[in-house]
Amino acid sequence: MMHGRLVKVLGAATIVAIAAACVPVTPPPPPPPPPAGTPTLTFDKTFITGLAQPWDIAFTPDTGTLLYTEKGGSLSSFVAGTKKLVGTVTSTVVLGEGGLMGLAVDPGFATNHFVYVCTTTSSDNRIVRLTVDLGAAPGAGITAQVDTALTGMTRSSIHNGCRTRFKPGTNALFITMGDAAIGTTPQDPSSLNGEVLRATVTNGVFSPAGVSGGYVYTSGHRNPQGIGFRPGTNEPYTAEHGPNIDDEVNRLGSAPGGNSGWDPVPGYTQSVPMTDFAKFPGAMPPVWESANDRTIAPSGLAFLDGAEWKDWDGWIVLAVLKDSELRLLSLNPDGSLAGELQIPGSTGTRLRSVVEGPDDKLYVATDVASPNGAIWQITPS
Repeated sequence: MMHGRLVKVLGAATIVAIAAACVPVTPPPPPPPPPAGTPTLTFDKTFITGLAQPWDIAFTPDTGTLLYTEKGGSLSSFVAGTKKLVGTVTSTVVLGEGGLMGLAVDPGFATNHFVYVCTTTSSDNRIVRLTVDLGAAPGAGITAQVDTALTGMTRSSIHNGCRTRFKPGTNALFITMGDAAIGTTPQDPSSLNGEVLRATVTNGVFSPAGVSGGYVYTSGHRNPQGIGFRPGTNEPYTAEHGPNIDDEVNRLGSAPGGNSGWDPVPGYTQSVPMTDFAKFPGAMPPVWESANDRTIAPSGLAFLDGAEWKDWDGWIVLAVLKDSELRLLSLNPDGSLAGELQIPGSTGTRLRSVVEGPDDKLYVATDVASPNGAIWQITPS
C-alpha cells in the first residue's frame, strides 16, 4: 500500500514538471518603434563643396537663390548646381574669429537688390550694404558697396557675434553682437557690443528700433551667434556661447528691454554666471543650458517650419561647433523647453550655420577651412 501511494505521488509531481516545461516561454517585448511622426532625413553632404570656412547662408525672396558668405570676404551664389563668386567685400579683414560673417537679404530685394553683411574691418565690426547683380559675370556681381549702414561695433579676435536676420514679414533686422571680450560692454547702455540689436531698414537706410530710441534690443550677452523667430509668434530666440559652462538658448521677448545677465567684471572675469540672477533678478531665464560643467558651442539657430518635418515642426535646430552636431530642442506652448535630441547622421563636423530654405530643406554650413568647407542639404520626408 505504501509503495503504491509513493508511486502515485511521484507520478503526479513528474506530470506537473513535464507540463511546466512544455509551457512556452514569453519572449521579451520588441523594441519600441520610432515615433510615428519622425521625419526620414536624406543628407547630401556634398551639396556645395570646395569652400573656405563658409559662415552664413541666405535665400533671395524673389527667386529663392542661395547665397553664402565665406570668412575671407567672398559672397557667392549657387544656382542649378553651379557656384559662382558674386564678389568680394573689400573692407573685410580677417582677425581671429572675425571676418565676413552674417548675411541677410533685403525683403525688397526684387526691386532694390540689397544684401547686408556683418563684417570685421580694419577699425570695427559693421553692417555693410551691398547692391548685387546676380546675373553679372563671376566676381563682378557687387555693383555698389556702402560701408556705413551701421558702424562702430568693437571688433575682436573673439566674441564678435555678427548673425543677421530679418524678422519674417517685416523690415526689422536683428543683429547679434558679441562682447568683444570687454567686461563692461554687455551692461553698458551706450555700447553696441554684448547686445542684440534691432534696426528698421527702409530702402537700405537703417534707423534704430531698440530701447530708448537706440539700437539695443536686449543686453547682457556674451557671444550670441544664432538667432531665429518662432513660427506662429515670431518671438526671437538666440543661441549663445558660454565661457566653459552653460551655453544658452534665450527667448528675447516680443518687446525690447530684456537683460541676459552676463556681467564679467571686474576686468574680464569669466567665472561669473552666464545669467547672474543675484545681480539682475529680472534677467531673462535661459530656455536651455548646455550643462554646469561643459559647453557644446552652439552657433547657428533656426526653427523647423513645415509639414515635412512632422512632429519636429516648430522645433529649434542648433548648428553646434564644439560637439559637432545638429541638436534639436522642442518647446512647450509657453516657450519653455520640452526636450532635446541629436539629429542622427549630423555628427563629426564643426557646424557654423543652419538655415531652412524656401523648399523646407535644411542647409548647413560647416566650419572647415579651404578647400574642405561645405554646405550640406538635408531633405525631410
